Formats: sequence, C-alpha cells, structure tokens
Amino acid sequence: MDYKLSYRNWLANPALSPKEVEELSAISDNEEEIEYRFGKELEFGTAGMRGIIGLGTNMMNVYTVKRATAGLAEYIKSLGRRAMSRGVAISFDTRKYSELFARTAAGVLLAQGIRVYAYTEPHPVPMLSFAVRNLKTIAGIMITASHNPKEYNGYKVYGEDGAQMSPEATAEVVKCISGIDCFSVPCVTVAPFSENVDRAGLTKIGKCVEGKYYRAVLKTSLSRKIVKKQAKSLKIVYTPIHGSGYKPVMAVLGKLGIVPEVVKEQVLPDENFSTVEVPNPENKEALSMGISLAEKVRADVVFGTDPDCDRLGVAIRNDDGEFVSLTGNQVGVLLSDYIIYRLKEEGKLPDNAVIVKSFVSSGLVVPIAKHYGVEVVDVPVGFKYIGEKIKQYEKTKEKTFIFGFEESCGYLRGTHARDKDAVVASMLFAEMVCYYNYKNVSVFKRLGSIYEKFGYAAEKTASVKYDGINAMDEMNEVVNSLKGKYVAKIGGYNVREVRDYSSATAITCDGKTVSVDSERTNAVYYELENGMFICVRPSGTEPKLKIYYFAMAKDELNAKKALENLVSGFDETVLKKN
Repeated sequence: MDYKLSYRNWLANPALSPKEVEELSAISDNEEEIEYRFGKELEFGTAGMRGIIGLGTNMMNVYTVKRATAGLAEYIKSLGRRAMSRGVAISFDTRKYSELFARTAAGVLLAQGIRVYAYTEPHPVPMLSFAVRNLKTIAGIMITASHNPKEYNGYKVYGEDGAQMSPEATAEVVKCISGIDCFSVPCVTVAPFSENVDRAGLTKIGKCVEGKYYRAVLKTSLSRKIVKKQAKSLKIVYTPIHGSGYKPVMAVLGKLGIVPEVVKEQVLPDENFSTVEVPNPENKEALSMGISLAEKVRADVVFGTDPDCDRLGVAIRNDDGEFVSLTGNQVGVLLSDYIIYRLKEEGKLPDNAVIVKSFVSSGLVVPIAKHYGVEVVDVPVGFKYIGEKIKQYEKTKEKTFIFGFEESCGYLRGTHARDKDAVVASMLFAEMVCYYNYKNVSVFKRLGSIYEKFGYAAEKTASVKYDGINAMDEMNEVVNSLKGKYVAKIGGYNVREVRDYSSATAITCDGKTVSVDSERTNAVYYELENGMFICVRPSGTEPKLKIYYFAMAKDELNAKKALENLVSGFDETVLKKN
C-alpha cells in the first residue's frame, strides 16, 4: 500500500469533517505517523479488529467501522432473507466513541435492510453473547477494546451461537470487506441511543432480556443457602474500573443478598480511565483503590472488572492479613476446585463432567480434576475455542461442560453465554468466600491446601512489546523461527515434545513427528516433565509477544526454583540461538 497516496486521498475526501481534516493535517510533517496510520489496513480476524483510535486505514474510526460492518452485512445477505430478518444484536462498553461506533454499525446494517437489536447503554460482553442466543439473531457486534489502554477501541463479531465468529465465517466476511471503499458505504443516521432507539428495523434490547440473563447466571450458583446465612457478614469491595460491569455485577450479587462496598471514584463511566494507568484487572495496580478501601472497611476480598466486564481480577488477604493479588490461574484453579467439590458434595457432578481451559493456563487443575474423575480439555488461546467445545458437547452429549477458564482472568460457568463472563465469575467467587467462611477456612488457606495436596504451581508471563507498522509481522517471525526445531532439555528439564500449533504437529522426544488434535493457531509449545510447559505466541489483540512459563514442584521453594530455571534455560537454549 502506498501510504503517502492513501493519506493524501483521505485528506482530500469531501466526506471528512473540518475537525477530521484538521486531525490529518496536523500529521503532515510526521512521516512515521502517516506510515503507521496508512501503511496497512486494520486487520479483521476471528477476534474482530482492535486498534488505536484515530483517522487512517490502520486505525479505529467510523470509516473502518463502516467498512467492517458493510462486509458483515454482505456476508449476512449471502445467507438469505431469513438471516437478514433474524438480525444482529449490538452492544458497547464505556470507551471513547463506543456508542458512536455502535450507532454507526447499526446504521450500516439498517441501510442494507438487516434488522438490528441494540442495548442503549453500555452492557458487558457476556450480556451481548446472551442476547444473541436469546433473541436468536444471526450475529452480534460488541464495540470494545477489552482491557487495552484508553487509546484503543475495537469491534468484535459474534456468531449465531453467541461465541466469537468462527474462522470459516470470518474468512468469508474478510472477502466481503476487501472490495469495499469505506467512504462509499451507505449508512442510515441513528440518533444517540439515549434520545430514541425505536425506528424501522431497530429494536431496543430491554429489561426482559436482562432479566433472563440474570436468572441464567443465578442458576449456576452452588451455595445459595450458605450464602443466605453468610452474606451479611461478608465484606466485599468491588470496582468496575469505570466500565460496564457496575449494574450487572451489583444486580446479581444483590439478588444473593450480598451488598459490596463500591469504589465510588471508579463507578461512573470515564473514557479516559483517569484513575488507573490501564483498565486491566489482571494488574494489581488497577485494584489499588479497591484494596485501599478494603483496608479501611476491613473487607475480605476485592473484585475488579474490565471495561467490557469479561475479565475478573481478585485480591484476597493472606495469613498475615495483607492483600495479595491473585493471578488468573490461581482464580481459575480455586473456582475449578470449588465447582467440582460442591457438585460432588451435592451429588450433582456429572459422570462425564469436563473443564475446558486454554493450553497456556494452569496445569494444576489437571490433578485436581483427575482426583474427582473430571476430565480437562485444552484448547488454543481465545475463549471462542472454549465456546466451540461447549457447542460440540451440547450436540454430541459426550461430555458435560461445568467450567471454562483462561489465565488472562477469563471464566465461564453455565452455557448462557459463549464468552468469558465476569458477572458469573464475581458471583461464584463471592459465594465461594461465603462457603469457606462458613467452614471457618479462608480462601487463601484453601489455596494453600490445594498446593499441599496436588503440588505447588509457579508461573510467569513475559510480554515483549513491539512498535511500528510491522509489529505484528515481526512478532510472528519470532514464533516462526522456533518451529520445526526440537530441544532436548530446557533449564535442566527434559522436553517431552515441541508442538507447532500452526501446523497442528509435534516433534516428540524420540524424533517422531505426530499430529496434534487442535485448532490451528500461531504458537509454539514446549511440554516438559512434571506438567511444566513453555509457550510462545503473538498476542492477537495488541503488539506484544507473549512467553508463558509454568512450573510445578512439591513445594513453593522448589517450584519457584524450577520456574527460574525454565526462564533462564529458555533464554539460553532457545531464544539466543534463534
């Protein structure tokens, strides 16, 4: 792409407003910025698209939203009149321009005669997924950049099953997008949702659907009677970090009789997320205001959800009474253990129960599940793969899904949604605290007992940031350089096999090449002895190369030592030789 020509064409286009012309004119002497904005098109993949807000072909703006939606509309039209009448459900979070992008998407669909259902105020990802399923729409659109910095926004597309769109359908949409000029897309003007949403073809998603969602979430509860006894003595601090989680999280907890203390400074929507550096509850810093409040009110636990409320961050008190921020893996292990234990205790654990997790998530859940006769299935990173397994199991009845999680603070119990759900995760963790309090055991103590019985787990995720127009290509090249190369030992530990998930093959320790039963994704995975692993993959949502290290041993000291050996060994044995 001739980025200079593309820049000039945009600048001269009469569709641009004076303010937009001013924005582009301001970078006329900044060739690096022009190349970044116009050197490529914002990629549309199975996770939709995500980018920095601003004008340009490689940016998030109304024109790239129009183009993407026009491609989706063409795909829906190819499915026939029935698909068009089923329509598309739309939601958005609290980010800058999220409602504008949602209204723009609605306008493009309406211009093509496709019915639209829309939430008229910010609603979380899981509620959009639920609406797609409940309303039986052909697709869904969620305007969000999840936990990314304030400069970002994004566009996720969901299939009719409520999971993120399949690779096959995405490929068809991409074909449709490729021939579209973003400035020539017909678009009906949709007024701000707060003013009026009822017009031909556009229907508000109302309280009825919300009520059904809440009832579906509450059905996944496992300890209602105990919560009723313990709720008044439970002290929780919750922060939505200026996102869409406040109303649904408070509503569901309230229905259980739990009334959290709320970080008031972080309740209202704030497109700049001015109280945090990054609105990511994986980071302890994002929970710092919640922890400060929890110290004042002597709370037991702190919850935080991200802007689109699909991730839950948790901090709990340790044995010294100090707050420690749990990793996504630790929360996933605690919830897995709690769900299995309570189902078993109540005589409701299915014989074919299964937990589904991403293959970079904690291996500690495997011995826990095995102890209770529960299977664990690994899938590639991306909750859509967990959603696909749920769909498969519902169809074949071969397994019963009881829980799914990713190390990046994403969790789902129930099949009401097909994406991670911080509302249901908040409810489950809150009732888990109640349950263990009832048993006179802290959650921290429970985690310790899990380690003592099944082995201590240590983990580290390294993120290498890339900049510039070729960031994604450079990251993928690093991963590509590792493929097809077997390594016998890393950090003194035996490597059992090296998997290349892009070709779904693996090289075993005896030199054989075998197939891997998995969806294809760009990742190289090193399986080591004792359940340890290392995985290298490019992030699908931001310009970061991610390296996951996971070690297990009989105690904390040995697990942390093993982790250190994995990190240093991988650096010396693999990274420096490529």
